[in-house]
Amino acid sequence: MSAKTSFDTLKAREEKVLCRTYGRYPLAVARAEGTRLYDYEGNEYLDLLAGIAVVNLGHCRPELTKVMCEQSARLVHVSNLFYQEPQLDLAERLLATCGLGKAFFCNSGAEANEAAIKLARRYQRKVRGRDAYEIVTFEGSFHGRTLGTLGATGQARFRDGFEPLPKGFLNVPWNDADALRAAVGGRTAAVLVEMVQGEGGVRPMTPEFAAVIQDVCRASGALFMVDEIQTGLGRSGRMWAFQHFGVGPDVVTVAKGLANGLPMGAMLCTDEAAKGFEPGTHATTFGGGGVVAAVAAKVLDILVADRLPEHAAEMGAYALETLGALRAKHPDKIADVRGLGLLVGVELTSSGQDVWRELFERRIVLNLTQGNVLRIAPPLVVSREDIDAYVTALDEVLTTL
Repeated sequence: MSAKTSFDTLKAREEKVLCRTYGRYPLAVARAEGTRLYDYEGNEYLDLLAGIAVVNLGHCRPELTKVMCEQSARLVHVSNLFYQEPQLDLAERLLATCGLGKAFFCNSGAEANEAAIKLARRYQRKVRGRDAYEIVTFEGSFHGRTLGTLGATGQARFRDGFEPLPKGFLNVPWNDADALRAAVGGRTAAVLVEMVQGEGGVRPMTPEFAAVIQDVCRASGALFMVDEIQTGLGRSGRMWAFQHFGVGPDVVTVAKGLANGLPMGAMLCTDEAAKGFEPGTHATTFGGGGVVAAVAAKVLDILVADRLPEHAAEMGAYALETLGALRAKHPDKIADVRGLGLLVGVELTSSGQDVWRELFERRIVLNLTQGNVLRIAPPLVVSREDIDAYVTALDEVLTTL
């Protein structure tokens, strides 16, 4: 690509060849490094979105580039018909972080959640002998864009135009213990939940509700399944968000930050739950290949060595503190500030489109969810100065709008 490539040229080319499934930001990214993006004119942007909570270690981390190149020179793909050491190295390290027993590797968060849903249903029928197929999820949830995970997602806007969706999903109000108890019964195979609803507006679960979910699952025999696609691997300030709540899920799904930008997902489960799968009952062509597995293993090494979960906890607390002070300064414009670790939302009292646009004009990249929640999910290497830049810009925007 020529250094003289213009945004308008790229936009015109895209309109001719790509399906219009994205509302693009008005930015063509030429390169990226750390917490910064650069366009074709050389302008620098502060990236507080990290590819939607993906590049946890920052863009173009040299150690990962080295592993990627070395592994690709040895082995890229042979399919899952063969034993592969990088896949086993990753599984051992990943499972050690969460206390679960088995892993299934795939390519995305939606695939990880599909695997969890299939596992829950087959485990109940083939292992437990229960005719339990229903998956209980929650209003405001987001679990993916396949037909199955759309059925699990508790937001009608994502399902619009795709009905009929697969049956067997029951959606209940968020943080409502009585509604959950009423929903779980003999047909319930599993409860699938995010500890913090990201697309739902950065809404954390209450500790009390987490305990109720676990108790209800244990009492009914349903699997307790946690979607950590967005919150896993340090973002919450712990390696896993569920570790903040003192609970022990049967199944955990992860993707996004697992290979720092390469397509990688995983479904992790207890040894007992894993009995639901046998050879031929579920599969993936590309999941857990040599390159992505080797990179993901290095990601875990760096997360631990650099204490990035702890850094995320510190920077997240700082962001909540400074944004909380901003809310006190602009009570007519900020309704709430909430989050966990480096997944932080600022809920505005009215539509956030103009605020988001003004921040973007100041070259600060974040996203807007639910129409009025400014969401940041920056690389975990984000600095105090980066957060200050965001808070200062948001203060100026709210003051002038």
